[in-house]
Amino acid sequence: MAQKKVDELTGVEDTGHEYDGITELNNPLPQWWLTIFYVCVAWALVYTIFYPAWPMISENTRGVLGYSTRGEVAERIAEHTEGQAVWRDRIAETELADIRSDPDLLAFALASGAANFALNCSQCHGAGAAGNTGGFPNLNDDDWIWGGDLDAIYTTISHGVRNEADEDARLSMMPAFGAEELLEPAEIVDVAQHVLSLSGRAEDAAAAERGAVVFEENCAACHGEEGLGGPELGAPNLADAIWLYGGEAENIVAQIHNPRHGVMPPWLDRLGETAVKELAVYVHSLGGGQ
Repeated sequence: MAQKKVDELTGVEDTGHEYDGITELNNPLPQWWLTIFYVCVAWALVYTIFYPAWPMISENTRGVLGYSTRGEVAERIAEHTEGQAVWRDRIAETELADIRSDPDLLAFALASGAANFALNCSQCHGAGAAGNTGGFPNLNDDDWIWGGDLDAIYTTISHGVRNEADEDARLSMMPAFGAEELLEPAEIVDVAQHVLSLSGRAEDAAAAERGAVVFEENCAACHGEEGLGGPELGAPNLADAIWLYGGEAENIVAQIHNPRHGVMPPWLDRLGETAVKELAVYVHSLGGGQ
C-alpha cells in the first residue's frame, strides 16, 4: 500500500496532484456545506414521492398529490375562457356600430381582434397589416377594394374573396386583355401609360393620350371614367397610386396582359360570428376605416 503524503505546513494529506509548485490538498468539505447537501437530497426524495418525477415505460410516476402542470394550465385557460364568455356573448348580441360606441366592449373587441389577426391574418397581410406586393392589400390605408365600413369589412372577412368554399364570396374578374388577344400589345402599353397618368406618373404623354381612348372603351365600365373604381364591382382605384401588384409601368402592363386575382378564404364558419366581428372592428380601427 502506497504511503500517504502529508503536507508539512498544514498537516493535511495531499492528493498527489501538483502543478507549477502548487499541491492540491485533500481537505474535507465544510460541515455547513455537507449539511445543506444532505438536506437537499432528502428534499428531492420527498419531492419525488409527492410530485410527478420518475419516468417509467409508458408514463411517469404521478406522485401522491396528483399534481399536473398541464392540468393547472388547463384550469387557468378555463378560468380565462369563462371570464371572456360574458364579453363574447355581449359582442355576439351587439350590432357592429354599437360595439364602437361602448368603450369597454370596444376595448375587448380590439384586443381579441388583434389576437385573432395575428393568428389567422398576419401570414398574408403582415404583422402590422401593411400587406405585401403581390395580392395582399394594405389594411392601414383608406384604399378599399370591397368597401371600408364595418359592414363591408365584416362581409369580406366572413365570406372571403374568389374562393370556392363560400358561394357568397366576393367575386370580380378582370379579363386577360393580352393573353386573350382582346387588345394589341401596343394598346396595352398605351393604356398602362394612361393609368399612370391618373396619378401623375405617366412617362409618355402621347401614349397616355392614346391609352385614354382604349381605357374608355375597355376599362371605364368597371374602373369608372376617372379610374376611381368602386366597391360594387370590386374594381380598384387606379388614381391613388396605391398598387396591389406593383405600380411600375411593366407591372401594370403585366396585370393588363394576364391579370392575377387574389384569393381569400371565408372565415365565418372557421372562427365564428363573434371572432369575425372582433376582426372587423380591429381592421376598421387600423386607420383607414370608413
